[in-house]
Amino acid sequence: METRAVKFFHPLQGKAPKEIHAILTEALGEHALSYAIIKTWVAQFKRGNFSACDAPRPGRPKTVTTPEIIDQIHELILEDRRISAKSIAEQLGISRERVGPIIHEDLDMRKLSAKWVPKCLNANQKRQRCHSSEQL
Repeated sequence: METRAVKFFHPLQGKAPKEIHAILTEALGEHALSYAIIKTWVAQFKRGNFSACDAPRPGRPKTVTTPEIIDQIHELILEDRRISAKSIAEQLGISRERVGPIIHEDLDMRKLSAKWVPKCLNANQKRQRCHSSEQL
């Protein structure tokens, strides 16, 4: 932040980016900012950007699992057990990478014979599953 404050002080004195770079290199040595960065800062200052902080940048969204999203995914699976994780992600507008962990870890389900089923099946459900698989 201290180095960024230089972008206010020296341009106000009318110094060119090369002069500012020379001053910083003399003071900070190998830890000085590059000439390109200083040149960019001086140009931003001249355009009226007086902020010394970083602006928010676009990028990958933060991954957040909320109870509402978990409930929505669970409802979609209960409506159609053959639904794919990709179509769930498209319907809810979340990333495919988040849908899988929610289904497997939070809902404790897995894909079996193209259907989502709970991981913990009782003996009757396991028998019925085996019988249905044999018939298929």
